[in-house]
Amino acid sequence: MSSPVLIFSLPTIFLILLHSSADASSDQQQYQTLTTKPQYFNPKLPLRPLSSSKRFEGSSDMVHLRYHMGPVLSSSPINIYLIWYGRWPAAHQLLIKDFLLSISPAHTRRASPPSPSVSEWWRTVTLYTDQTGANVSRSVVIAGEHHDTAYSQGSHLTRLTVQDVIASAVRSAPFQVDHKNGIYLILTSEDVTVQDFCRAVCGFHYFTFPSKVGYTLPYAWVGNSGKQCPDFCAYPFVIPSYMGTGVSGPQHLVPPNGAAGVDGMISVIGHELAEVATNPLVNAWYAGEDPISPTEIGDLCEGLYGTGGGGGYIGQVMRDGAGRSFNVNGRRGRRFLVQWVWNPELKACAGPNALD
Repeated sequence: MSSPVLIFSLPTIFLILLHSSADASSDQQQYQTLTTKPQYFNPKLPLRPLSSSKRFEGSSDMVHLRYHMGPVLSSSPINIYLIWYGRWPAAHQLLIKDFLLSISPAHTRRASPPSPSVSEWWRTVTLYTDQTGANVSRSVVIAGEHHDTAYSQGSHLTRLTVQDVIASAVRSAPFQVDHKNGIYLILTSEDVTVQDFCRAVCGFHYFTFPSKVGYTLPYAWVGNSGKQCPDFCAYPFVIPSYMGTGVSGPQHLVPPNGAAGVDGMISVIGHELAEVATNPLVNAWYAGEDPISPTEIGDLCEGLYGTGGGGGYIGQVMRDGAGRSFNVNGRRGRRFLVQWVWNPELKACAGPNALD
């Protein structure tokens, strides 16, 4: 964060009780959240293995986020077209959909999850505007789903064949062509390998080529790292063994829904959706001069989840009575741990669980 406010947090690193479900086998369980009052804590963890120079934890003077005159997703609602590539357990699909359906504000106060909420987290994204002054839409809906259980493009995808997956879904009729307010979200199961996955990225977004799909459509891809690289893409729920884990080493956080791979995916999904909404054609909001590799509003806050983050601290997050960590509440009693995004008004990373 760029704010100079001093945050005083507990100097002691809290040790989280390890469960044998920290590996992929934990993904088979689904936990109900507790209603007990959560505790705040600010664990210090090693920097995420895939962290890059895109992280800005210091002064906002280092960040030159600029608007490049392109569109944002301002039409309401934003339609998400989900493509489940591979074989997905129903419980994991429901968990991800609960997160997506938590982005829009509830219609009634009674239906609203307690603060801090996912919809309050998305409110920062809606501060971004296009050249007409129109804000990113606050309303997000799941407009359709397609299940590609036959692995139509094989069990290994490249960045180009990801677009073939979208083309297949559009041609098979479950999806309309929605180039105005649609996001095509491809989620690959834990047995699917993807170009650069686990080596350089946990997810990415771009737009389709007319030669591939017939239209220019914003899309995002995120993979389930549960079996391939949870220590990279499900961090901080899993920490690499070479970082010296154990009683005397850093302790992983317990995932809020008991599924390290999918809980880790949800933060990456939030990251990518925030960037698609504010930079759908890679010509709107980003820092740097290279649109091929832009530094966007999620990149600027990678690894930050609460107040006091930076220097290895992820920030103040909450922990329930069972030791599960989260920073936002969602629909149906769900809880999630989602990274912060860059606030253009504060010129700092921000989230609804901020304590200052």
